[in-house]
Amino acid sequence: MDLSDLKIFTAVVEEGGITRAAERLHRVQSNVTTRIRQLEDELGVPLFIRQGKRLHLAPAGQTLLDYAKRLLLLAEEAREAVHGDVPRGLFRLGSMESTAAVRLPGPLAAYNDLYPKVELELRTGNPTQLASALLSGELDAALMAEPIADAKFESVLAFEEELVIVTAQDHPTIDKPDAVPRTILVFEHGCPHRRQLERWYAARDETPQRIIELRSYHAMLGCVLAGMGAALLPRSVLGTFPESKRLRIHDLRAGECDLNTLLVWRKDVRSPKVKALADILTETGD
Repeated sequence: MDLSDLKIFTAVVEEGGITRAAERLHRVQSNVTTRIRQLEDELGVPLFIRQGKRLHLAPAGQTLLDYAKRLLLLAEEAREAVHGDVPRGLFRLGSMESTAAVRLPGPLAAYNDLYPKVELELRTGNPTQLASALLSGELDAALMAEPIADAKFESVLAFEEELVIVTAQDHPTIDKPDAVPRTILVFEHGCPHRRQLERWYAARDETPQRIIELRSYHAMLGCVLAGMGAALLPRSVLGTFPESKRLRIHDLRAGECDLNTLLVWRKDVRSPKVKALADILTETGD
């Protein structure tokens, strides 16, 4: 069992099948199939349950997957260690959607200019998903809103966000008891902005009558513009929405409007690639 076998195995699991794994690895399908069968023969157990052309992880495959991810992560750390402090190789970065869309283009452009030997790979998700991916070794670092688990992660401040509530322009001031929006537009559970909006309602002993989940800020703002409900989001996002002048922006009270975004990595696993991005974000923040 060598690292290339483990890389092929994890690719098949992550891509959900032989065909997409072969495309990702730039191999022919027959080669991937053969390598998986050879790995199963070597270990003496089936790693997948085969149902027609579909593959499902067998119990032994699930056990191996955890070890494979850790071994591949250690191998990457070893490669970086022998090359010193020069960032190189694949950098798997996670980010909340609002951060990726609004805050990251500048810093990532600077990163690409400074470190051409690094291949950046970006994945978006909410903090819960990103934290899980960090702990499993699927990501090297992630940009996520505080709080974070200090016992598991290390971090630096990346961005300070000011949160606002937006409604249609004809909506009255939301500080009035009878003007609290009855419908809210949010991301799925785990989104820090959704949690902040829920706290805002709870602090006023109010509950939204309807919750609509959406997948993008521009879709959310379009629905707000149409009068479908209210949303809470970073003020910086409004600069990317062409119709923002047709929205009503409601400022929040002190203590309700601040939410820091942190660059986070697993404790004691900060690579040169992560340090380089941390340095750029720190300089940008200054």
